[in-house]
Amino acid sequence: MGVTENLKRGVTELVLLGLLTQQDMYGYEMAQALRDRSSGKFVLLETSMYPTLYRLQDHHYISSYEELVGRRRKRTYYHIEPAGTAYYQKILAQEGIQAILKSCTEKGSPE
Repeated sequence: MGVTENLKRGVTELVLLGLLTQQDMYGYEMAQALRDRSSGKFVLLETSMYPTLYRLQDHHYISSYEELVGRRRKRTYYHIEPAGTAYYQKILAQEGIQAILKSCTEKGSPE
């Protein structure tokens, strides 16, 4: 797996865990939240999102539960677990990640 694939994988994990630290969400809701919060610049396709969610579940960072929507349709919600919160904080605590994120929020940084 090349650098680009590792970067994509890491960014996808980071943004999905970040959303789930705020509230439980279902897949489509997460994709829409990412699109909205990035003003349409970050579009996460299902082909990238669901394998990442399943991998996070396999590592016990998140769990899922189903809720009935209407009479027959079920919606799968994802919930961050304590191990997932710790993993998310560990990623954010990495010095390089902090520097990048800080530079992105500073005034006058390139867009």
